[in-house]
Amino acid sequence: MVQRWHDLLFAHWPCTIADLRPLIPAPLEIETFDGTPWVGVIPFYMSGVRIRATPPVPTANRFEELNVRTYVTLDGRPGVWFFSLDAVSMLAVIGARLGIRLPYFRASMEKASHDGVISYTSKRWSIAGPPASFAATYQGIGPAAPAAPGTLEHFLTERYALYASNGTRIWRGDIFHPRWNIRAATARIDRNSMITAAGIRAPDHEPLLHFSEFQDVRLWWPTRVR
Repeated sequence: MVQRWHDLLFAHWPCTIADLRPLIPAPLEIETFDGTPWVGVIPFYMSGVRIRATPPVPTANRFEELNVRTYVTLDGRPGVWFFSLDAVSMLAVIGARLGIRLPYFRASMEKASHDGVISYTSKRWSIAGPPASFAATYQGIGPAAPAAPGTLEHFLTERYALYASNGTRIWRGDIFHPRWNIRAATARIDRNSMITAAGIRAPDHEPLLHFSEFQDVRLWWPTRVR
């Protein structure tokens, strides 16, 4: 698939392996940075979404999306594990659930931008899954640059695979994109029940915040690895 991602906020909180282990299939190793795992809430906007060499589908080629994720590895391949992916496009939700086995949920979402300040709201439909909502205003600050290898910023953003499971089997989907150009960020998070909706204890720390304006992404069809 071809996708373009816009105006991403990376909001991350430290957590514990005990919080995450019951929610992630055993073959996947939970990755940590200096002994600490992290859970992220990432709101953004997608455009140009399509299967490669095919025209875009009008109702599923641009929409808001909100991810809740952590970081795992299998067979030496680090990647992302998604607890949820909320999206405003019903067609995208159905296609992703059936096609790549990711936990997508339908939500009502709005994004607006004014002078570089992003306002973002999301409320999951009551019939789609555990109640979950998010509302924040955020912006990037300072210069944008790739994260240096070995830093926490690099650990949290430079991921080139995703993992998914139907409970008995595990798939990996490879991802390609240029290195992230990220900036520090400020955010006022007015509402965030996304983490507790995933079954994870509510964070008791302020989030670590980063911002990226744009990323051009290619995703390969998942292959079974277990």
